[in-house]
Amino acid sequence: MNNVLQIVWLIPFLPLLGFLINGLGRKQLSKTLAGIIGSGLILISFVISLWVFFNVKSGNTHVAHYFNFIDVQSIQIGFDFQIDQLSSLFLLIITGVGFLIHVYSTSYMHEEDSKDFAKYFSYLNLFVFSMLLLVMGANYVIMFIGWEGVGLCSYLLIGYWFKNTSFNNAAKKAFIMNRIGDLGFLLAVFWLITKLGTTNFGMTGDAEAGVLTTLYSKLTATDVTGITLLLFVGATGKSAQIPLYTWLPDAMAGPTPVSALIHAATMVTAGIYMIARTNILYTMAPATQTVVAVVGLATAILAATIALKQNDIKKVLAYSTVSQLGYMFLGLGVGAYTGAVFHVMTHAFFKALLFLGAGSVIHAMGGEQDMRNMGGLKKYMGITQITFLLGCFAIAGMPPFSGFFSKDEILAAAFQKSPFYWGIGVLGALMTAFYMFRLYAMTFTGKFRGTHDQEHHLHESPAAITIPLIVLAVLAVFGGLVGIPEVFMHGGHRLEAFLEPIFAGSNEYVKAHYEVKVLNHTTEYALMGVSVFGALIALLYAWNKFSKYEKTDAEEKGLGKVLANKWYIDELYDRIIVKPIQSFAAFLNNVVEKKGIDGFVNGVGKAVNYGSRQARLLQSGHVGNYVLLMVIGILILFIVQLFLK
Repeated sequence: MNNVLQIVWLIPFLPLLGFLINGLGRKQLSKTLAGIIGSGLILISFVISLWVFFNVKSGNTHVAHYFNFIDVQSIQIGFDFQIDQLSSLFLLIITGVGFLIHVYSTSYMHEEDSKDFAKYFSYLNLFVFSMLLLVMGANYVIMFIGWEGVGLCSYLLIGYWFKNTSFNNAAKKAFIMNRIGDLGFLLAVFWLITKLGTTNFGMTGDAEAGVLTTLYSKLTATDVTGITLLLFVGATGKSAQIPLYTWLPDAMAGPTPVSALIHAATMVTAGIYMIARTNILYTMAPATQTVVAVVGLATAILAATIALKQNDIKKVLAYSTVSQLGYMFLGLGVGAYTGAVFHVMTHAFFKALLFLGAGSVIHAMGGEQDMRNMGGLKKYMGITQITFLLGCFAIAGMPPFSGFFSKDEILAAAFQKSPFYWGIGVLGALMTAFYMFRLYAMTFTGKFRGTHDQEHHLHESPAAITIPLIVLAVLAVFGGLVGIPEVFMHGGHRLEAFLEPIFAGSNEYVKAHYEVKVLNHTTEYALMGVSVFGALIALLYAWNKFSKYEKTDAEEKGLGKVLANKWYIDELYDRIIVKPIQSFAAFLNNVVEKKGIDGFVNGVGKAVNYGSRQARLLQSGHVGNYVLLMVIGILILFIVQLFLK
């Protein structure tokens, strides 16, 4: 393992190197060379990550210390990397899916000029570097550096086409909303430092080091609840949960590969990773777990209802991501940490596939994103169509696709916690199946509804686009087999066994403080049967209703109009938050600054100016006046002297 520790720094360093080479050499590098550098360095990181993954299967945690990042009298925070089962799994997701997105981008962004093309790849590399730093950091401070890095990169990439004002506004919205959540994360870190004197994960994630005893002696129940709630505030920003979710759909302003990178492999999974890493504290805070579960479930349902009526192909997928992230938080909230991480993995496969498939469609349609202007693409884009269909089956939770195993594991855990959670979760699953097959049917079946010129140029995408789609489709189909539940195959859930050391402390705590319920196989079969059958009915209904979709000018009415307008949440935020802040800012600018501060400063200048002009009149040049003033001055001094006596 020492060999691994000696080279593990290369995993984040190589994307950083790619950022520097492409960024500094963007005017000199050709598109081909920029693409090779940007993609090739990520591939090498993936190979090293794969080696690391196989070296941590023994169950040990290894920390590589490089230097003290903060070194003061009361606290030392090292620039350290922690290599264990959880971080190694995320390394594979980030570098593996990230590499495929880089390869895809070499074709998708080929119309950009060479300077912008290299700049784009430098941003992608920096994004991957930041996320790798986030998951490799051995303490919350290093995690926070990566946490802020992905926020910066989201701003750079969402607003990549910065000449478009609306795209810039979307980038600013993402950046600002994430800063709100980040304040919660930062306060939690300060709280941990105050109480524990350290931010190392070893204090909150290593069951072998007597962690529970340490936490009991140093943290009160109030401390644990407060810290976990503040960390969750950070997670709601990064992972787009109520109320900080509205930035993610607007992030569609960036190039489609960026959307895939944000939604599948990097930024939005950061919140789930952070809570999974802090699992022992969340297990000790049942009130926080309830908040996490309720917010996750509410987000899953709210986003799913909005996705039902969206017509922009990327917006449907964006709200789908928000909804699926809600399921992951539901899993975390009911203590199904493995299930939540499992869904992160499977979601990375099928959501990257779906976004890149949507990008292939947009590429063929000349930039068109409205599904009402598509249709019948099946006969023009065979590979894109079949891979997209497989992704739809995966996200709908159809067996034996990957989404079935991870989604039903979360729903089963939710049922153990509360049948109400399960019922609402199943409702969300039905809506997921409906809106995804509505998307598929409107895009690929029926008659083509675009212009004649668009139809003339329809074609399958080049190999740099279709090969990543094929690879991701294979993963979307078979990726769930690492988590086959016990009900199907004894010892089948290899992912649970692999991650067991990470969640051992939480498992011990639950056994010691709660009565552990185990679902019998009959109940498990029944739960799976209901969710799968319901989703099957929903997808067949959507297919039947929209496979022969005809474009109309009729506007949505009633609830449909409300859903199409996203429950008017953006308008509500604009009314109660944005406009009052802008009005207050205008007051500060016009009244406090210009009339108050500037008025005072300028007034002093005007007063001095006026006084000097008046005093100047005393210098008349007449000797008689000077003698008179001298006599008056002597008289004044004489009178003052008399009063002083």
